[in-house]
Parts: sequence; C-alpha cells; structure tokens
Amino acid sequence: MDTAIQVRSQFNDFYHWPSRVLDEPPHNTGLIQLPDLRNPSPFNLKKMGYCMNQFDNVSSKLISSSSILSPSKPYLAKPNYFGLLFYSNKHTTKNNSSSLNLQSWTPLVRLVKSCNRVNSVRSELSISATRNDSSKLGVFDKAGVGKRTDIKKILILGAGPIVIGQACEFDYSGTQACKALKEEGYEVVLINSNPATIMTDPDLADRTYIAPMTPELIEQVLEQERPDALLPTMGGQTALNLAVALAERGALEKYGVELIGAKLDAIKKAEDRELFKQAMKNIGIKTPPSGIGTSLEECIEISNLIGEFPLIIRPAFTLGGTGGGIAYNIEEFESICKSGLAASLTSQVLVEKSLLGWKEYELEVMRDLADNVVIICSIENIDPMGVHTGDSITVAPAQTLTDKEYQRLRDYSIAIIREIGVECGGSNVQFAVNPKDGEVMVIEMNPRVSRSSALASKATGFPIAKMAAKLSVGYSLDQIPNDITKKTPASFEPSIDYVVTKIPRFAFEKFPGSQPILTTQMKSVGESMAVGRTFQESFQKAVRSLECGYSGWGCVQVKELDWDWDQLKYSLRVPSPDRIHAIYAAMKRGMKVDDIYELSYIDKWFLTELKELVDVEQYLLARSLSHLTKDDFYEVKRRGFSDKQIAFATKSTEKEVRSKRLSLGITPSYKRVDTCAAEFEANTPYMYSSYDFECESAPTQRKKVLILGGGPNRIGQGIEFDYCCCHTSFALQKAGYETIMMNSNPETVSTDYDTSDRLYFEPLTVEDVLNIIDLERPDGIIVQFGGQTPLKLALPIQHYLDEYKPICASGTGYVCIWGTSPDSIDAAEDRERFNAILKELEIEQPKGGIAKSEADALAIAADIGYPVVVRPSYVLGGRAMEIVYSDDKLVTYLENAVEVDPERPVLVDKYLSDAIEIDVDALC
Repeated sequence: MDTAIQVRSQFNDFYHWPSRVLDEPPHNTGLIQLPDLRNPSPFNLKKMGYCMNQFDNVSSKLISSSSILSPSKPYLAKPNYFGLLFYSNKHTTKNNSSSLNLQSWTPLVRLVKSCNRVNSVRSELSISATRNDSSKLGVFDKAGVGKRTDIKKILILGAGPIVIGQACEFDYSGTQACKALKEEGYEVVLINSNPATIMTDPDLADRTYIAPMTPELIEQVLEQERPDALLPTMGGQTALNLAVALAERGALEKYGVELIGAKLDAIKKAEDRELFKQAMKNIGIKTPPSGIGTSLEECIEISNLIGEFPLIIRPAFTLGGTGGGIAYNIEEFESICKSGLAASLTSQVLVEKSLLGWKEYELEVMRDLADNVVIICSIENIDPMGVHTGDSITVAPAQTLTDKEYQRLRDYSIAIIREIGVECGGSNVQFAVNPKDGEVMVIEMNPRVSRSSALASKATGFPIAKMAAKLSVGYSLDQIPNDITKKTPASFEPSIDYVVTKIPRFAFEKFPGSQPILTTQMKSVGESMAVGRTFQESFQKAVRSLECGYSGWGCVQVKELDWDWDQLKYSLRVPSPDRIHAIYAAMKRGMKVDDIYELSYIDKWFLTELKELVDVEQYLLARSLSHLTKDDFYEVKRRGFSDKQIAFATKSTEKEVRSKRLSLGITPSYKRVDTCAAEFEANTPYMYSSYDFECESAPTQRKKVLILGGGPNRIGQGIEFDYCCCHTSFALQKAGYETIMMNSNPETVSTDYDTSDRLYFEPLTVEDVLNIIDLERPDGIIVQFGGQTPLKLALPIQHYLDEYKPICASGTGYVCIWGTSPDSIDAAEDRERFNAILKELEIEQPKGGIAKSEADALAIAADIGYPVVVRPSYVLGGRAMEIVYSDDKLVTYLENAVEVDPERPVLVDKYLSDAIEIDVDALC
C-alpha cells in the first residue's frame, strides 16, 4: 500500500508528514524479556579496580515520540540545497534473496534554489513512495519502533588508554552515550581504564568502574551488575573486540546480556575481511582484487596470484591499520604480513591489490530499526589511496564528486549497512574512486562510532554518538528531535553551507630514526579542524590551527624551498606530514599543477585552489601594506590569509596589519553551524568565523568568561586538558556565568555544542582570540586549563588588554585574564626568569646556564661536562627537550629541534643520572 506524502514548506512554517501506513499486522518484535537477575553475588572489587558512587535514583527525561516533522523515510538534503530524497526498496515476498538490486531503488528528488542565507523558501512536493522493506530487520517493524521498556540497565564499554589511532574522540562518544541513555531513564554502568576522561566522572554514569579492559574483568562486572544490555559501539575497536571475545566465551549468554547498537553477526561481518568481501559480492559491489591469509605461506600464495606489487596488507579486527602497510617488494611484504598476523585478533590479514592514486571518500551512515537510513556527511580525503584516512587531510562535504558519483556512493552505503546487518546506529563506509573512469570499490566499513564520526558530528552539528545511543534502545530517527533546530527530527539529513577541513598532527620528532612516511597504518596523534565559507578559507585556518609554527599555508620561508628538484619531487611523490608544504615550494618554484598531480595524484581541483593562494601571495609580495585597499583586504581575508601572513608578504608587523584592517572596518563575522544551511533557526550557538557581511553570533550582555582550549592533541598535551576545560565551563555555569569555549579540536568533549553556552570553533592564535575578545568582551579570560597552547597566548593577550582596555559587555569593569597572572606564567615558563627566582630563593638546581646562541650552548656544555639536558621555554611533555652526550649531538639538536636566539633562549644544565624525580601539586 502506497503512502501519499505531501509537503508544503515556507520559512518558519508548520511541517507535518503523516506516519507510514502498514498493510499487514506488525511482525513479532523478536525481543526477549530477560530474566530478573538483580541479586549479584559477592564481588571482589580489589581484583578488578573500584566502583565509583552508586546512585539509587536515576532521573528520567523522556523524549516525546511525536515531533513536528515526522518523515517515515530517509531523504537527501544536498549541501546548499533544501531537498528531499526517498529510497524505496521494492521487495516482494516472492523474491526474498539476500542480494539487493540497486537498480530497484526509486530516488525522487526536488531541489530548491541554492541558499547561502535563506530568508524565504517555498517548495511544494508531492511524492508517492512505497513503504520500506522490513524483511531484513529481524527485530522491529514500524509499529514496533519506540523506546524499549524490556531493558533497564545498560553497560557501556569505554576505549581504554589513549593510543595512536584511538584518542579522545571515544571519550566524546562515550560521554554523549551516557548522557543520552540516562536522559531516557536507563541505569547506566560504565567500564573504562582511562581516568583522564569526562566519561569516567562519578556523576556521569550511575556506576563507573575504572579497571583494565579485559574480557575476564568485564565478565566479573557482568556477574556483579547483571545488565540487560551491552553497548559496544562507543569505545572504538577496543570495545568491539571485547564484545566479540565476551560473546565467544559465552559470557553474554550466561548472564542474559543482549548486544545493542551492533549485533555480533554484524560486527563479525564488517570486521572479518573474508566475510565482508563475501557480503559485498552478495550485493554486487566491487572490492579490490584480494585474498585472505592466515599464515605467511598463504599470504605469499595470494601475492603470487595477484601478480604485482605494490600490495596492501590489512589485518582484521585491528585499530588504525595496526600491523598493516604497503609492500613494494617481497621482503617488505613478508615483514608486514608477519606483524599483521600477530596484530590481528583472528590471525587473519587481507592481501589486496593496491589502488594507489585512486581518490578516497567516506560516508557517515545511520540506520534505525524501522530501516530508515540517512547519510550524515560525505568526507573526501585530499591525499589519495595509500594513506590511512586518519593521517590524510580531509574535507567535508566532498568537493570533487560528480552528482552521479555521489548518488552511487550513497546508494552503495545504504545497501552495505543493510547487508552487513547494522540494525541501528552509525557506521563509516570507505570507498575508492578511480579518477580516470569513475569506477567505485568499497574498502571497508566500521560498524561503530569512529574518529570520522566525531569529525562528521562537529562538521555538521549532528551528534552521531548521541543519536546512535538512542537508536540502540529502539527509537527511530523520526522520533528523535534535532537539538540544534528544535523543529526537525534526526531523520532530516544535515545540510551545510560551508566547508570543513581536518588536518592531522604528527609527532615524528618524538621517535628519532622513524621515517616520516605515511601509509595505511595510522601514525598521527591528533588533528585540527577548521570551518570556512570556502575550501581555501577553511584550509588556511586548519593549517594555522595545527600549532606547528605556520600562520597559514604559504607566506613563509619553508625549508622545502631550499631543496633540489630531485628531493622536492620525492617529497611530492611519497606521502609525508609536510607534503602540503612541498606543494607550496613546488608552486613557488614554477612547477605546473599537472606536473604536481602526476607526482602526488592529489586531485587537480585541490591543486588549482592552492595555486590560487600562491597567486594571491605573489600579489601581496608586490605591494606594501599602505597600498592595500579595503577590497584587497576583503579578498585576501576571504581566502583565509591571517594577519601574520599578510605581514610577512608586505614586510610589516602583525600589529600594523591588524591596525590597518580595523581602520578599514574589516572584522570577521561569525556564522552558525546549524545542521540545516540556515533553513531553520538554530537554538545552539556553535560558531565559526568568516569575512562575510552578516554576523550571526548575537553576543549577550551577561557576565561571561572566555575559556581557551588546548587545540589538537599531541604527545604531552591531550585529553587531560580537555577534561580541565570542560570542568571549568561546568563550574562557571553553576556560578551563574555564561561560558564561551574556543577550541579547534574535533575529537573533544569541550567542542560539543552543549558543554558551554557558546562555542567558537577557531584556531588558537593571537589574531583569532583578539577577534573574539573584541566581539564578546567577556568579564574574564581563562588561559591556564588548556595546556601550553593558551599559556603561550597569555602575554600577547595581556599586552593588548593593557593597551586598549576594552570594557566587558556586562559593564562591570575591564576585560581581564582570570587566574594565574600572565607575568607569573611567564616567570614559571621562561627558563631564564625561573633560574633567577631559584637563585634569589637560594634553592639548589643542577649546574648549568642559559644559552642565547649555539656558541653559548657549546660553552656551557664544555664548562659543566656531558651529558647535559637541553630545555627550551614554553614547552610541554618534554617536547624538544633532549639529553645530549657530545658537541656534535648538541649542534644537531640546536639545528633541528629548536631555534635558539636571544628571543628564545634554552636552558643547558647537567643531567642528573642517579636522581629521583618527585612532583608536587599545589593549590592556592
């Protein structure tokens, strides 16, 4: 029976779609009412860690299952458009094959005019669509969808310690899941071994176990807690592997625990390379030519059948490509296969033909128990196939797909999530597209919340982890309201009218001797994200958000400019963290876009965009600051150039550029991330800057505080500082202040839209912070909880406040820095000042001295004798610190690790080989 759906839309009008009408009685839901196993046996807490703060009363805020807009089918809202797209799987009882004919899907779409700022949109759409097929659901049909009442207690598995490939994005997802499930009245039990997380706060879950993430210990928790369900999709690969291990040892069946979010079969089908390959064959989607090996001999046999190198090795059930890689010869192949077999949970590796040079895309997909499927976000990797997506620069939405290619990937993603059997929740599907003929192959699928899910959540404003948690307990997408618009349901696909760029951050300097070459095994330790109206703007902002010494892309003397052509071509051909700077150097030296493409296989569209930035730089280099007009400034700033870059090109200072820009009345406007390209009013202030004409920020005159976050994760500065920033916001809100968070890290809880009253997703630089101070004029600025990043900004901010004395918006006084004063911060961080204080207090310290040049350092080392420790100022986690044993090593260190000059002195002191180190924390 067809359901006629009529939509008449007008801006701020009333929307209503009737619910789907079924032509047969509801199927049996297939749910099992678990026995009452609420009387736990005595439990030895000492063996497994400890349980924190048991709460007897669980608050419940039930979300109404009815909403203003209740679509019964998923639809497509393309970027910059208001549109609807329905998929109907015309499945009859006569043909109950597991194979899905993609051609039988019926897309119907009506696109209304592009809207950068929509003030009025009228659309009339009449669609007749057949109901979705529910034969593959196995749990619910539409009549059975809704919050489950047969489960009361849910155990959530965390991700354990931070490792390369699995960082604080799983603290973000776990925190959202805990909040969402408690909001629904469920009793939530959490187990995680990482105490430096928001999710392990005592008041987030009803009971929290900080304990090792092992099957044996989790089974003890199951025995103690007797949960009705286990949610394994919020803790990355660690949680998925644990869920599989618990199921296979019979623990889930023994204690009557149901897997929700992803069933065991779906996890195995997605993670087991052989099962996944067969599933793709069933639905007619291509995968690269490959074979499954469980021993080195089998792997070598497969390589002989494929017949050519390079080959890609992908272990099953591993995180971030651990144990995998690209082999260019038989020696490398055997070495990678051995490590891959050892790393795999099932001693299984996929050996596949390399698709080096193909373009790589990801789609974030969500499905509910009513078989509604929505595409949350498309993500394009700038780096072609051969680089792990976590190590690649990525852009959302995808920029270089034709509409036909996008629709094909969309169709494939929906088919894949159904075939794999992810009944409810989110998944990440990765594709390779041949740039020559558009041929598509699927690479892999993650049946869980991933790093890309966190990026897609922050890029669109759509909280994937929260929605996945609600879907896991029975809700359908159309029953969950959108937190940002308050008017649309979760089935309303996000539509964005901006561009998001993510750039990974690496720490190869921490591993001397390691090759800074990027492959299919993830090596980045963090990432920055930036939002802009154009790719050029967001890319420039993302580069300066990395905090690697660049104020943007270009307008800097990069080392690659001094390389010979052979070295430069090698760096373009072989992926590395600095390849984007090699592209800049090549363009500056006259290499054509086509030639760079032949070496790097980075799409020509991106290279052309970058070439335009080089052309703008050449324009600036030919002019002085005084000759730049207002139109020049707008053009340059809209392309993402920072004041510091303009100062470099015009041979002036950053302060002079800022002064000139403000005198011309050029200030950034702030736009909202609202999930709907401004089609509906956004209630959640989540902002990004752009040099556009209309500012949407609407700052208040309340008492408020600006909190500076920690920027991208790195070794020595990670999740613990995000924890501090979040708790700062929570404490100030309780004290009656409006909190404003500023950060550039998409993996964090601090950049969640409900952690603070207002969020600015911006680079943590002097220019960007001062812009927000001018806009918001907060009562206070807090710099001491975000690690080294905001501490380095304290003095420049203080100088600005001292000079201009801005009055806070609440009218209670001047804007000032709260907490430890910038002068005290500088006294502690500056090696020379700190040494002077210790001498004044007559406190002993290792013998040494302050070096302001290479000659100073060598002289101090000769005086005190080797080994010596060299320490720069304003560093965290021992970054750029080193124990040096000879003059040669000292010279090498000073040339490569730090720039030593009178403005940046380093401390050289005697290395105490037999000393015991003690830390003291003090609060005043």
